[in-house]
Amino acid sequence: MAEEPAEEATGDLMVVSTECDAEGYTGLFQEIAAVDSMTVQFSMCAPDPAFPSKAAFTSFAIQPSEYLESTGGTGDLLEKPIGTGPYMVENWSRGEELVYTKNPNYWGDAAFADTLVFRWQTESAARLLELQSGAVDGIDNPAPDDFETIAGDANLQLLERPALNVFYVGMNNTFAPFDDQLVRQAIAMGIDRERIVTNFYPAGSEVASHFTPCSIPNGCAGDPWHEFDPEAARALLEEAGLGDGFETTITYRDVVRGYLPDPNIVAQDIQAQLLENLNITAEIVVMESGAFLEAADAGTIEGLHLLGWGADYPDMTNFVDYHFGAGSSAQFGDQFDELTTVLAEAASLASDADREPLYAEANNLIRDLVPMVPVAHGGSGVAYLAGVGSAHVSPLGNEAFAKMDPGKDTFVWMQNAEPISLYCADETDGESLRACEQTTEALLAYEVGGTAVEPSLATACTPNEDLTVWTCTLREGVTFHDGSTLDANDVVMSYVVQWDAAHPLHVGNTGAFSYFSALWGGFLNAPPAEG
Repeated sequence: MAEEPAEEATGDLMVVSTECDAEGYTGLFQEIAAVDSMTVQFSMCAPDPAFPSKAAFTSFAIQPSEYLESTGGTGDLLEKPIGTGPYMVENWSRGEELVYTKNPNYWGDAAFADTLVFRWQTESAARLLELQSGAVDGIDNPAPDDFETIAGDANLQLLERPALNVFYVGMNNTFAPFDDQLVRQAIAMGIDRERIVTNFYPAGSEVASHFTPCSIPNGCAGDPWHEFDPEAARALLEEAGLGDGFETTITYRDVVRGYLPDPNIVAQDIQAQLLENLNITAEIVVMESGAFLEAADAGTIEGLHLLGWGADYPDMTNFVDYHFGAGSSAQFGDQFDELTTVLAEAASLASDADREPLYAEANNLIRDLVPMVPVAHGGSGVAYLAGVGSAHVSPLGNEAFAKMDPGKDTFVWMQNAEPISLYCADETDGESLRACEQTTEALLAYEVGGTAVEPSLATACTPNEDLTVWTCTLREGVTFHDGSTLDANDVVMSYVVQWDAAHPLHVGNTGAFSYFSALWGGFLNAPPAEG
């Protein structure tokens, strides 16, 4: 168990620290300190060249320290965030719509539309009908078969999203027979991934040669994934004593994503392939989205599961550290120490050239250990009414609706699913993250429609020479939606309630705070199972 953090106040300034070598502590942070009312300093246990990209991510958005305390880390915090963004939450009618109103005191450029409305619909055909009728101004993830229809309609505009994502078939190595590496390798060779991409994915998609897309630096270092070889796969099962196959499940959520445009059909195809190629009988299990993500994160799904990942920032740490690093979730079971060690070393280096041999080693380990089977990097798109000005699509899926002009007072957006909660410190679902991004902001931000990091609530975050101390200077005069003024204590508190697993405000929606532990290496005072 890590030592209790030293939390103190210098005057009214918050400082939280620990010892990097405290027993059981695997985190990157040594100290988070309010140096003065407008300066926050992050001291690290190891160099962190990806700090700016992480600090720009939605999960690390800043809310008032007083509001966090007043909600007890849950309750209103989940549905009524108090941010600094261009929109404020006006009303969330669960199951129907989420309504925002323009922030009249926004520090940046004011939103075009006075009102922003989020709606949701699981069926892509129904989303398109809503757009064609003019009932909504934009939709996410039109079906692959509808791309041509949208592009040929003068009343609509189609914007294609780059494939910075991955769809994979996951396995948990704490459940038999997936505790046997030979079985996992057999499944890796027994699924025809090219058939899935060819039949069920839109143009711009590609078969995954590695877990991480090749457009991410070092994403495709090392050897490509196993070729489809059902004969070799059956031989591996025979060697594992399962030559007659076995029974299992395929669990997924019926929610369309850019990495998985038609989950039902893909699940059925994988089910058929497993039976045909490996004599594996798999029952399909469909779960509600939030329950599925919670179960996957907790490592309680015993069979195969279908999940994916969209880039939050364009760096290897976002893909491999989150899924396979020291602070990653339990969805694949027990971590592989040889892999976590290599990933930690790679993450501490600033140069992509210096990182390359380590990521080649890491990718080869993933290929050999097979915690999952990467299937596809899915192309996807967003469609808008032709009259929407400054329409854009984000490779990170974080479209900024305040920057778009619908030519009227209200902008209506329809996505695939309802947000799970609006406290995105404790969410991983893309539909929730996009909803949070309209109202809460982080220290830094990603450029609109791109991946470059730029100032936001901080005018700059600058490192020392060895990248172990990052000092962020806050923007003057920024107010939250409740009228309070942004200061350094708000930043420290917003981070610390995630960092310290023993903090009374470390509650959230599920209490997992998965992004924090995965991207920053681990929690303070982590329970034994997480430590």
